[in-house]
Amino acid sequence: MEEGTKMKKTVFIGGIGDDVNEAVLYEHFATFGDIIEVQIPPASTDPNRQDGKHRGFGFVTYGSSADAQDAIDNMDLNELRGRVLKVSLAKPMKTPVQLGGNRAVWESEEWLKQYVKPLDQSGGVQGRNSKKPEDETKEAEDQEMAEE
Repeated sequence: MEEGTKMKKTVFIGGIGDDVNEAVLYEHFATFGDIIEVQIPPASTDPNRQDGKHRGFGFVTYGSSADAQDAIDNMDLNELRGRVLKVSLAKPMKTPVQLGGNRAVWESEEWLKQYVKPLDQSGGVQGRNSKKPEDETKEAEDQEMAEE
């Protein structure tokens, strides 16, 4: 399935309580259409830790985008086990470059590796200062001759 198509069929469900698991989401959202997948990201990034806690949101992927829209229309701002849900179309995850927010492009390691040269090769201050005094004298003489 193409990534863009999958996103139009995937619903984001925010505000779920700690007592809600994937089975509960499946049960409440199956009435709107055929569910392909239910995911609730765990709170811990450690795969060995299975304490059952999650981050307070989940995703339901439907077989069709019409089913996903029905779920949004019917479940957004409704309650599930005493918590008000925020239901909307899922948005794609941001790439690492987008996660930087307002960071300058040159703060990225990839950008630095690709574009930055050592100072002595870049023509920067150290490159200009590393010239020998006799080179500067010769350049001044060459410039005077060109002006005449």
